[in-house]
This record gives sequence, C-alpha cells and structure tokens, in this order.
Amino acid sequence: MANTHANSAASKLSLKLLIDTTAQKVLFAEAGKEVVDFLFRLLSLPLGSIVKLLSTDRLQGSIGNLYKSIQELNDSYLQNSKGKSILLNPIRSISASLLLPGPSSSSKNVYFRCANVNNYSGCYGYVSKVNGALCPKCNNIMTKQMIYVGGHEEDDEDPNIGFVKGVVTYTIMDDLTVTPMSSISSITLLSKFNVKNLDALVERTVTLGFDEALEVLAISLRSKKVLTSVFLGKK
Repeated sequence: MANTHANSAASKLSLKLLIDTTAQKVLFAEAGKEVVDFLFRLLSLPLGSIVKLLSTDRLQGSIGNLYKSIQELNDSYLQNSKGKSILLNPIRSISASLLLPGPSSSSKNVYFRCANVNNYSGCYGYVSKVNGALCPKCNNIMTKQMIYVGGHEEDDEDPNIGFVKGVVTYTIMDDLTVTPMSSISSITLLSKFNVKNLDALVERTVTLGFDEALEVLAISLRSKKVLTSVFLGKK
C-alpha cells in the first residue's frame, strides 16, 4: 500500500518555524498561500486514497485492516470487480503532484489533460489548470502537461486558484490551526505560550516536500503536535 511514485513530481514548499529550544517544540509556523492550500487540500482526499497513500505502519487504528481485507478478498465473494476497484482506487492513480502540486499547476500558461492514453476521443477534449484534477469523462487524473499558445494579449492571472488568498502570511499552529498572521497575533501567541526566555526561541526555515507532506497527513490523524513531530522528530 506504500506510495511508489517519485517524490520529484511534487514541489518543495517552505515555511518558517518558531521553535522553543528549551521545550523542544514548534510554537507556530509562518507560511504562505501554497502551504495553507496544501493543508486544506487534505480535507478533499477520499479516505481510501489516504489509506493508499500511507503504508500500514503509518496508520493507527483499524482502517488499514479494512483496506487490506478488500484487497485480499477473493473476487468470487464480490458482487462485481468494479466495486473492489472503486474502494481500492477512489482516485485511480495516486501521485506526488496530486497531494502536493508543483508550481506549474497554477501557471496561467500551463494546462493539463487526462493521462488516460486509451481514450483519445473521449478524454482529450478536456483540459484543466490544476495538475491532478479528475477527468470528467473517465475519472482519471489530469496530469499530462499541455502548453497554451496565446495571442498578442496576455491573459490575466487567475486569482481564484487554490483555497486561500495569497496577499497575507498565515500562522499555522502545531495542531494545524490556521489563521491570518499579524504582529499583534504573534505577540498574543508568545504570551499564550508563557514564553519567558526569548533567547530560547529560534527561527528555522524548513522545506515541505512529498515525504514531509505524507508525514503531516499521517501524524495529523493521531496527534495534535504535527509540526513538532514532522520537523523536530518528536513523536
């Protein structure tokens, strides 16, 4: 059930952590639109896709056993094989770019068509600006890149891509609570954490790639100390 796609298919996002070195924990992070869009995108993943993305050793609880049960169940016990395929592959091809799309996925001059090469007439009539969107014809993911050739006039950038606006920086708490950031909120947070020794606080810029994205997904299902676990290795 482990993901086998190359990590290079996903982008590398960055966020700035404020770390309490005495307590060895992340107090909060500063991040832009791309990181927040990734976090909110987790809510759109079907449960079966989450199980498929994560290996069984990353899952706690019993949901992994359900996936393994239908995977190993003989077809003679099933109403039809299509039902099994739907349960095991709610998104037919899990890729790094679907969990953490690359920068090109929001480019105004880059479009994506269905990766299904066996249905040219039915699927290739559709294009999307989102790398990993579902094809309305066959429900496969649209990851085959196409380049738009424009005329003399430049197209305007679409401001509606993603979930949040990119005009502000966002605060992400260790438990993944997300709020718009301000200088007042930062001061309030330091007071909330009862930080007395400012010398113990350090800022660290870290990279969020596909491996870290999987860790965020896995740990968020069982812990409220996600950033500390992922970036400081404190399980």
